[in-house]
Amino acid sequence: MIAPTLTTDRLILRAQALGDFEAFQAAWADPEMTRFIGGTPRDRNTSWQKFLMGSGLWSILGYGYWSFIERNTGMFLGNGGLAQFERGVEALVGHVEAGWAFVPAAWGKGYATEAMAAVLAWSDATLKPSEIRAIIDHDNLASARVAEKLGFATLLPMIPEFLESALWRRG
Repeated sequence: MIAPTLTTDRLILRAQALGDFEAFQAAWADPEMTRFIGGTPRDRNTSWQKFLMGSGLWSILGYGYWSFIERNTGMFLGNGGLAQFERGVEALVGHVEAGWAFVPAAWGKGYATEAMAAVLAWSDATLKPSEIRAIIDHDNLASARVAEKLGFATLLPMIPEFLESALWRRG
């Protein structure tokens, strides 16, 4: 399975494509973009592995990550969706995990809420998960506001594996 294309007023959410990789890699090499997501810019090889992982989830799980593309310009703005990364976080075992990331130039414009509302509507109609979880860094107030708008609430104020982050829950 590949990601279905979702369209919002300003965005196209589509399967990650090889043509997205250079913009994806540049975004994830930016220290501003990664400040709240791991804290370290990614090298090209790590970006490639993450890019493939986000796409590969679709064939195994029936959900995964999309590229977020601005409709008017065709510009890559970020990526995100739903995942199960198996990264040893006890509080995520057995749960779908939501995640989103946007290039700094797209921050503060409502794109994250718009994109993830489309993802969650698709998920509610297709997957019907009983619960979706997300990890959000305590200092990432913008993502916390997005999560609240999407119906998430804090489940755990601190995750042992990510001491600087809280676990959020929707459902």
